Amino acid sequence: MRNWRNLAAVLTTAGLASVTLMAGSPAPEDDVKQVYSNKCSVCHGEDGAGKTAKGKKLKMKDIRSAEVEKMTDAKWLEAILKGSGENMAPFEKELGADMAKKLVTYMRDLARKK
Repeated sequence: MRNWRNLAAVLTTAGLASVTLMAGSPAPEDDVKQVYSNKCSVCHGEDGAGKTAKGKKLKMKDIRSAEVEKMTDAKWLEAILKGSGENMAPFEKELGADMAKKLVTYMRDLARKK
């Protein structure tokens, strides 16, 4: 009897998971916003200004500044994938190139909203 309960619980959970999947996944822009919020904003801030406690401590540059905006997308991509200086760890294995490219676009959009 116990095995039947376990099987029923597994099937119910699997059924709920499939309903969740069928309901739709977040839009790609929501994915990149979530990744930025989880991985980048602790230093760069939600607005890109770098005025968070950690950002101030690390003397983070405002990604909306003219100096940073002059960086090529390739340089931004390299910073995300390979890390930058002593304070920014590489995210290549964790995020992959596709998400890193989306982050570059997202950060460029933040800079335009300044």
